Amino acid sequence: MTNSQLTVIGGGLAGSEAAWQAAQQGITVSLYEMRPRRETPAHVSDRLAELVCSNSLGSDLPDRAPGLLKAEIRRFNSLIMQAAEVAAVPAGGALAVDRDRFAAEVTRRIEAHPLITLIRQEVTDLPATPTIVATGPLTSDALAQKLAELSGSEYLYFYDAVSPIVEAESINMDIAFRASRYDRGEQDEGDYINCPFSEEEYTAFVAALRGAEKIELKQFEQEDPYFFEMCLPVEELARRGDQALAFGPMRPVGLTDPRTGRRPHAVLQLRQDNLAGTLYNLVGFQTNLKWSEQKRVFQMIPGLENANFMRYGMMHRNTYLNSPLLLRPTMQWHARDDLFFAGQITGVEGYVGNAATGLLAGLNAARLLRGQPLVTLPPTTMLGALCHYVTHADPKDFQPMKANFGLMPPLSKKIRNKKARYEAYAARALAELDAMIATEQLVEVAASNTIA
Repeated sequence: MTNSQLTVIGGGLAGSEAAWQAAQQGITVSLYEMRPRRETPAHVSDRLAELVCSNSLGSDLPDRAPGLLKAEIRRFNSLIMQAAEVAAVPAGGALAVDRDRFAAEVTRRIEAHPLITLIRQEVTDLPATPTIVATGPLTSDALAQKLAELSGSEYLYFYDAVSPIVEAESINMDIAFRASRYDRGEQDEGDYINCPFSEEEYTAFVAALRGAEKIELKQFEQEDPYFFEMCLPVEELARRGDQALAFGPMRPVGLTDPRTGRRPHAVLQLRQDNLAGTLYNLVGFQTNLKWSEQKRVFQMIPGLENANFMRYGMMHRNTYLNSPLLLRPTMQWHARDDLFFAGQITGVEGYVGNAATGLLAGLNAARLLRGQPLVTLPPTTMLGALCHYVTHADPKDFQPMKANFGLMPPLSKKIRNKKARYEAYAARALAELDAMIATEQLVEVAASNTIA
C-alpha cells in the first residue's frame, strides 16, 4: 500500500503503544482520544495511558508469565515499558508505577513525536482508511453501535462475567474425578473434572461464600439496570437459598462419586479451557469476590485445596469482541486487511497484555502500509500465545484472558518442577523471539524519530 497515514482510535495503553510502534516505523499517525471533550465514568484525567485500577503492571520476574510478556515487548522498545521504568516505584518482584508520572510520561512522548498528531475528539464511525481500534472496555456508545453493526451485535459483548481458571496439574485427582453427566460406557472418561461435596462440606462452603469480601462495583455499573442481572455472581446465588447452588451450577444429577459409589450432595465441575489441557475453568462460577477471598474460599472445594489459580474470576462492564470469529492473529479484522484491533476490546486482560496487543497491531499496520509481510508471532512466545488464544478459542465460550503459561504449547521434555518448567518456557520464548526479530528485521527504530 502507498498510503502511509494511520488512524489510531483510543489513547489508552494499547492505543498509545500502537501509535508509537507505527510512528517508529516511519508511519504518520493520527491518534484520537475523546477525553477531555467527552469523559468516561472511570477516568479522572485527560492523560494518555491512565491506569484506572491498580498501579501495578504485575510481576517482572522472568519465570512469571507477566514478566515474560514484559521481556518480550521490551525487545520491541515498548513505549509503555519505557514509561513504566521512568515512573517505577518499589514493589519487590513486581513492576509498579507512580500512576500520575507514568501517564504524564506516555503523554509527553506521544505529544513530542514528530510523526504523531494527538487529536482530542470522539470518533463516532470507523474510517475507511487504515485504522487501529483500541477503545477499551468503555468504548463510547456511538462507536460501539458501529462495531455492533460491523461484527453483528451477537458478537459484541458489554458485560464481562468471568469464572476462575486453575492449572490442571494442581487439581487433586485423588478426590476429583472425570465424568460427564449420565456417562455411558466404561471407556468414556468424561469431558469434565468433578469436585464432589458431602452435605457438611457444601454447607461450610456456602457459608464461606456468603461471608466473603466482595469487590465494590463502580457507580456506573451499580446504576446499570441490566448489569447485575447479566452477571449474577455465584456468591449472590448462594444468598438466595441454602440449596440454590446445589440446584443450580453445582447440581450433582447424573454423577457418581467413584470413592463412595453414590451421588454427591453437590458437585463443582471444571471444563477444559485450552487445547493443551493444562487449564480448567470453574463452570458457572463467575464471581465478584476479592482475589484473596477467591483463593481462600475456592480452595475449600474438595480437590482444589492446593489449586493454582491462573486467572481469578471477575465481573465488570466491558466491551469486547468475540475475537475467535472476527480477528486474525495479526490483530487484523477477518474481512478487512487495513482494520486492526488492540487491547481489551480484543479479549485480553491486564495492562501489559493490552499494551502488547497494541504493539503487535501497530507493528503490523506499519508493515502493511510499507508493503511488508505481516507478523504472526509463534505461540511459543507469550504474546504469540495470547494472540493465538483470543483468535482461536472456542467462540461459544470465549472469555477474556490474561497472559499465563497455560496458554503455551507444552515443552518437548516434561519438567515436573514448576519453577524450572516456567524458566524453560521463558528461555524457549525469548530464544525464538530473538531469532525471529533478527531474521525478519522486526525492530527498525529510526533514530530521528526516537523521543527520549
